[in-house]
Amino acid sequence: MVGDRKGPYQYPLEACDLLSIDDQVKMDFGLARLLPENHYTRKNLGYLKVISEGATGIYETDDDNAPADWNLRQERCQARTPDLDGWVNVYRWFSDELIWPRGLPLDRIHRDVSFEGPVSEVIAPIQQGLADGSPDVDAIWRLVLDQNITFRNRDSIRLPRGAWCPFNSQSTWWWPVAYPLLYLPSYCSFRMTDIWRGFVAQRCLWELGCGLVFHAAEVHQERNLHNLQRDFEMEVDGYVQNARIAEVLEHLPLAEGPDAVSANLYSCYEALVKNAFFPEKELPLVAAWIEDLRGL
Repeated sequence: MVGDRKGPYQYPLEACDLLSIDDQVKMDFGLARLLPENHYTRKNLGYLKVISEGATGIYETDDDNAPADWNLRQERCQARTPDLDGWVNVYRWFSDELIWPRGLPLDRIHRDVSFEGPVSEVIAPIQQGLADGSPDVDAIWRLVLDQNITFRNRDSIRLPRGAWCPFNSQSTWWWPVAYPLLYLPSYCSFRMTDIWRGFVAQRCLWELGCGLVFHAAEVHQERNLHNLQRDFEMEVDGYVQNARIAEVLEHLPLAEGPDAVSANLYSCYEALVKNAFFPEKELPLVAAWIEDLRGL
């Protein structure tokens, strides 16, 4: 449990360690002295903490999610791989409702694609689980269409190289080769930090010969109270820029293989800074994250 200036200061849950803000500033990580306070990206220090303790897999979730059909997953999994490219609304495979993930460009909501394809065992170092009840969607969906959703239990979907779908930090699995891609950027909208992280991660997965995998719902979310108008305002950058970000990343030359993951991560953020999606001050944080990981 990663705390901040607003707390929590105690978290008496069995088998759970609280990393308070005071604990964080004492950590032997350069990133601890650079991250903004009262900010979601303090979570980066939680990642470094568990990696330093030898975690062989990381599952991340939010405080308004409860396990439903939840089982410990493995990096190798069974998934269907459709022949897809461009923007894909994976929620359409799991539901007939008009619904889309937060971060999907609005002009791709109704894009009709076929999810037919072979089911096989794949290596998937990043896997996203869906959430029943109140799924992760954008403010426009909540303002206009809000309802409880129950997704169908169907085959998992693996996105091939060239296919994009936003994924979030709500119910997400990571394995060691992808640990560098956990990095959450600080100098962007709170509603975009995990989404933009996800675009960088998807691009870097391609150089590992892997694709992002989506699973049917494994948690139930009873969403914390949100100001939807404020959420909308914080998502405007995404509505306007997400497609452009993917275009910049897709045309970026990166190196292949597991030894290049950290360098590829930095190259992605360099390109996004050069194209003014992030300010220059994001790069020292990326560099500190990579150096902290290297020290582990």
